[in-house]
Amino acid sequence: MNVAIMGFGTIGSGVAEVLSTNSALIEERVGQKLTLTKVLDLRDFEGDPVAPLIVHDYKEIAQDDSIDLVVETMGGVEPAFTFVKAMLENGKHVTTSNKALVADKGAELLAIAKEHGVQFQFEASVGGGIPIIRTILSCLTGDEIEEIVGIVNGTTNYMMTKMAEEGSGFDDVLKEAQANGYAEADPTADIEGHDATRKIAILTSLVAQAQVDYEDIPVEGISHITSADFAYAKKLGRAVKLLAVSRRAGDSFTVRVAPYLLSEEHPLFAVHGVMNAVYVVGNMLGPSMYYGSGAGSLPTASAVVGDLVHMARYHDEASTIRWSKEKVALETQERPYKNFLRTSLSEAEVRDIFPVAETVDAGIAGEIGVITDEMTEQEYQAAAGRLADGALLQRLRLA
Repeated sequence: MNVAIMGFGTIGSGVAEVLSTNSALIEERVGQKLTLTKVLDLRDFEGDPVAPLIVHDYKEIAQDDSIDLVVETMGGVEPAFTFVKAMLENGKHVTTSNKALVADKGAELLAIAKEHGVQFQFEASVGGGIPIIRTILSCLTGDEIEEIVGIVNGTTNYMMTKMAEEGSGFDDVLKEAQANGYAEADPTADIEGHDATRKIAILTSLVAQAQVDYEDIPVEGISHITSADFAYAKKLGRAVKLLAVSRRAGDSFTVRVAPYLLSEEHPLFAVHGVMNAVYVVGNMLGPSMYYGSGAGSLPTASAVVGDLVHMARYHDEASTIRWSKEKVALETQERPYKNFLRTSLSEAEVRDIFPVAETVDAGIAGEIGVITDEMTEQEYQAAAGRLADGALLQRLRLA
């Protein structure tokens, strides 16, 4: 079976490497050879072994009847959506690592795939090399998924780990992450939580079997996290992590992306560096966790090739993933939780506003840390509204 790749950047070139390096193994598992025959890119790659395969017009792939399987690793919603739609309409199975495309157009592309008797797969769009989507769709189909909590962005987890271990400031750690290739030149999607928001929207959509719009999910990034927060976290024996959280709430879900303070007992506490992990609670299985490389060329490419193998094995079948275009109205009333607050107020002044369960002294002049009793988000917001401007220095939720 012939394969085409659209976008020959970090992930696309990784897919080509996996197909080449593990060619014999893949052929054994599929029952026939998977051969890369075309690569769509704006560049020519002169002198590179891939140069003879390069095309610049997606229609050369869409209209090539010899190509059975297509990989999309371009990123962004357009022109990726136009290109993928054309591939599906021309009877080609497609897999993508593009979380922006899947979060925005996943339901629509699945409907197109089913209409044309082909498959649209997207394992690599969440968690890089972690097989979390197929786990939810296949292995946990006997369970009602009650909760998903994930560290699903390697950039922010790397930065939080470095700040915790070295006491470095946010700006210094961000520059280091960019220098090491863990953060983009424009890191906004990562550090402001948008990348994680798209990923938890995808997972929640799959559980709900309907559309969860990432624009409806409240999101806080990590750009406001400082070294002082890690001083308090160390004092508390906790870790600061950017979490993507989805919980079932009756017929709907509460979903949020924000930095949390994790206790040592939490399964995600020890997930460090660029690693990702997804913690899932089923009503029958109970808790389980899936851990691995959440980014990078070969880990993500491994998940993409896993989709290729699946589509090649079942090439006569259409997508069976249930994800309708009907929009899910998310529940805004979350379950109560404790909050950690840094404030310039005295303990007495804080207690006059918040129900305080514990005070924390990290030796930082001019401020104190407190942990509130459990409060709903609405209760917290009502109390916070009584604070004078500048009195609240930080707020983190506890998990």
